[in-house]
Amino acid sequence: MGRVDEPPRLPEGSFAAWSRDRLALARRGAEECGDVWQLEPGVYVAAAAGPCEAVLRRAQDFPKASSPLFPPLRRPGGAPTPEERAYAHAARMRGLRAQAVAARIGEIAPRTARFADQWPTDRDVEILPPVRHALAEIGVSYLFSEDAPALLPYAAQLFLAREVLVQPSRWVWPRWVPTPARRFRTRQQIAFTDALRPVVRRRRSSGRLGDDVLGQMLRPSPRYGLLPEEAVLDTLPGITVATFETPSRAAGWILLHLARYPQAASRVAAEAASLPADPAATTSTHLGGLHYTQALVSEVLRLYPPSWLLTRRAPRQTELADYTIDAGSTVLVCPYTAHRDAREHPDPDRFRPERWLPDSGSPTKPGAFLSFGTGPHGCEGTALAMAMLTLLTAQTARAHQLSEPPGPEPSYQVTTLEGLATAGLRLRATSRG
Repeated sequence: MGRVDEPPRLPEGSFAAWSRDRLALARRGAEECGDVWQLEPGVYVAAAAGPCEAVLRRAQDFPKASSPLFPPLRRPGGAPTPEERAYAHAARMRGLRAQAVAARIGEIAPRTARFADQWPTDRDVEILPPVRHALAEIGVSYLFSEDAPALLPYAAQLFLAREVLVQPSRWVWPRWVPTPARRFRTRQQIAFTDALRPVVRRRRSSGRLGDDVLGQMLRPSPRYGLLPEEAVLDTLPGITVATFETPSRAAGWILLHLARYPQAASRVAAEAASLPADPAATTSTHLGGLHYTQALVSEVLRLYPPSWLLTRRAPRQTELADYTIDAGSTVLVCPYTAHRDAREHPDPDRFRPERWLPDSGSPTKPGAFLSFGTGPHGCEGTALAMAMLTLLTAQTARAHQLSEPPGPEPSYQVTTLEGLATAGLRLRATSRG
């Protein structure tokens, strides 16, 4: 899933040309230039699995830029303190850890089943919009439970603000310049905060904090005490969008692979037959039994990581592979090429979910997997994203056979600082029954 950050601006010149040609040149660069290569002065590319993992794990040498897409709103009392931000992050993590997600599988499963049930059959459908809506319902409900319906429209507007902000621009404006996109972002952030504030106050005044992520953030900490209201409000817009934005991109690729590989889809459907007839009765045990479905999801994420390029900056001089990285340099981490490193994944361009199954006679142990990052800044919503995607895949394959409409192959969209997504993907569903 990943925290949604405002992309740092990168140097122009050769990098701009490299990004225009997108993944093909990224792959060629990795093959011709080695595990790490210098793109231009002050810009390096970590292309192989080992250096990519090293950069992401060495957070002191290559910290993640502090540039939230939804920064704290300006208020008379100032922004949350570093201690308050640390407490807010820790409290949020309590609600997103694997055990917390496992306890709420029965809430996630019905919405994935409803998505499959509501897919119109026997006609071509542009699938990403309904996928995004279904995953937004799941993500916002996971964060806010019974208060989610009132907040979902504001979450949709936050997503729209994000899309406007990350559009490529020929001009690089300082962050203090109130561009139209930034003003729009601020308006939507204020609207979301104004809608969430009475929810926070009602829960605190009633004492019924809830067992969702918001409830975890409202509980006092033995170390920090009660988290101030503004600190709660400021930390939630970004994670709200993150619960469904990146998983939606991943789901597009997964559904496309169900259409292109009918034998794999049939195997997922057979496995999904073990799920309860009542989706609300689904438990973490049922989810854990979807071995092949999880392997298929992992394999698609390996081939098409939703975030194909990550950016880090070196605050001080350090070493990476055979290079001395000067302070202030940019290091581009490319999960797309790392996942296609034949030393980590034999036959790396082949779609083979079996490589992720431990007991299927798979010839090798699967290698590096960076779709959710790794190290100190790995995605805090990994467990939630995998649960959403696995159940969506299983329920869809159980209900439908998917196919691509005739005509040219669907395009995909790559933006330098955003991610990798299918664009205008249309699929047809035929009832498996």
